[in-house]
Amino acid sequence: MIKQIDTKDAPGAVGPYSQAIQTGNLLFVSGQLPIDPATGEFNSANAVEQADQCLKNLAAIAKAAGTDLSNTVKTTVLLTDLGDFAEVNRVYAGFFKEPFPARACYEVKALPKGAKVEIEAVIAVG
Repeated sequence: MIKQIDTKDAPGAVGPYSQAIQTGNLLFVSGQLPIDPATGEFNSANAVEQADQCLKNLAAIAKAAGTDLSNTVKTTVLLTDLGDFAEVNRVYAGFFKEPFPARACYEVKALPKGAKVEIEAVIAVG
């Protein structure tokens, strides 16, 4: 059985997908852009500040599902410039503690709405 997770504390989906889907005790959170849910706009043009907002959005969705980022199993980080990796990694490290989640990070040509960062996650629930 699947359950849709939706919260106004994170930006709504910009296409035909859900903020997150829970199945069993796993939460699959769609890629989060650096959209401030209060304004509907990007929080910054800076990759580091964008990563911070992406992670805040992930945390809000996790909370809506009754869990938090400490239960994150896996993340995928998409960057339009791997030159931002070290600084984005420092922000990322502030949201997670050991044992750190598994992670993949890719440089991509472009992201929706011109974002520099997008982050998705799989988080344990319960």
